[in-house]
Formats: sequence, structure tokens, C-alpha cells
Amino acid sequence: MRAKYQVLIIPFRREGNNVKFGIFKRDDMNVYQAIAGGGEEGETALESAKREFFEETGITKEKFIKLDSMSTVPACFFSACKVWGPKTYVVTEYAFGVELTKKDKVNLSSEHKSFKFVDYETAEKKLEWDSNRTALYELNERIKNNDL
Repeated sequence: MRAKYQVLIIPFRREGNNVKFGIFKRDDMNVYQAIAGGGEEGETALESAKREFFEETGITKEKFIKLDSMSTVPACFFSACKVWGPKTYVVTEYAFGVELTKKDKVNLSSEHKSFKFVDYETAEKKLEWDSNRTALYELNERIKNNDL
């Protein structure tokens, strides 16, 4: 059963002195986002992040960066809201970053029609949701300050 939380994962990679962030174009809504998905009953947020990241990119990584950024998402956005009951109004979204290398090849799931690695400014402009932009900001600052 789906747990009452969401995870958000922002991949990044270093290219010389530059950092690029992965953004994914959803197939159903034609907007850019980070990797996002729901937790399963009994999983921790980190376990959910690792599973969702693998399901949506085909990449397995062990080191995820837990971000302080958190948000809430209306429960009605999820099909499980009927199971959770009428008094579940929002679910918490936990954010993570994950570093990739050029050797890591993204194999998109059917949820996304494309992805690209872009600089911070481009990602900030293209990401659809505030929670994605806030997590992106924190991750970018952590990278700049070598606080990973």
C-alpha cells in the first residue's frame, strides 16, 4: 500500500568546474520536474528515494543526499487518497540529491518522455513546481559550499 509521503530526487553531475542538474519532462503533463514518487508501506523515505530513482532512471546509487527541504502536496493528487480517508489533506514530500557520473546512463521509464542535464539557472526556470525549485536551490548551495 502507498505510504502517506512523497519523495523528490534531483540528480546532478559535475562537468569540470560546472554542475548540471537532471530535469525530466513528464509524459502526461508536458512539464519538467525532478524524479518524484510515493513511498510504500514499511519503507523509509531514503529507501523510497532509492527505489523510485531506480524505477524511473534504471540507475542504482547508494549515496543519496538528504536535503532539509520539505514540502506538502495535496493528498487528492494521488489515487491512494481514497484509501487514506477523507481526513488526509496533504502528504509530506522529502527531498534528496544524488550525484551521477558520465558513466551513469539514464534509461527513462514511461513516466517521462525526455530528460536533460542543465545548469542551475535553466533548471530553476524550467521546473514546474515550487518544491522542486526550493530543493534545487538547497542542493546547489550545498554543492557550492561543499556541504554534502
